[in-house]
Amino acid sequence: QVTFCKRRNGLLKKAYELSVLCDAEVALVVFSNRGRLYEYASNSVKTTIERYKKACADSSNSGSVSEANAQFYQQESLKLRQQIGNLQNLNRHLMGEALGSMSIKDLKQLESRIEKGIGRIRSKKNELLFAEIEYMQKREIDLQNDNMYLRAKIAENERAGQHMSLMPGNEYEVMSSAPFDSRNFLQVNLLDPNNHYSHTDQTALQLG
Repeated sequence: QVTFCKRRNGLLKKAYELSVLCDAEVALVVFSNRGRLYEYASNSVKTTIERYKKACADSSNSGSVSEANAQFYQQESLKLRQQIGNLQNLNRHLMGEALGSMSIKDLKQLESRIEKGIGRIRSKKNELLFAEIEYMQKREIDLQNDNMYLRAKIAENERAGQHMSLMPGNEYEVMSSAPFDSRNFLQVNLLDPNNHYSHTDQTALQLG
């Protein structure tokens, strides 16, 4: 009995310190071997016990929810596996494989599906080809326009060069570019009405 009293008092002291120092809600219930009740509560033993029961119920409910979620995910996983298997079988059928287990009706449906798919593929291919042809035709027109523009610029530059060569300021350049010939020089000077040679000098030049 003495040992019980010492241990009980120490336990009650620890419960008190825990509630005060840690700001915890503590409830302690002790029955002696003679059936005597000893209790301590920082708030109320009954309130703390009710809170304990509620916490246990919430924990049990959360466990039930977790179990229900796990069961739901298992069912969804099974459905996804079945869908994946069906898609794999369909893919093999479209490739012409694993046809032995198919009935006439299934084969007809598969044939119709393949024909529809081929029709859509051809339609898309033709659409892309027409778009490519249209682009190439437009590109050809652009290149022709660029070519015509370049030809016009070249012709314009040639006409400008010819016009510059016929201007009076370019006579000296034309004469200097030609090779010197004394006979041509004499003929040009003799035919020039503005020269200052006398008639006698002209005769002498012609005789020479």
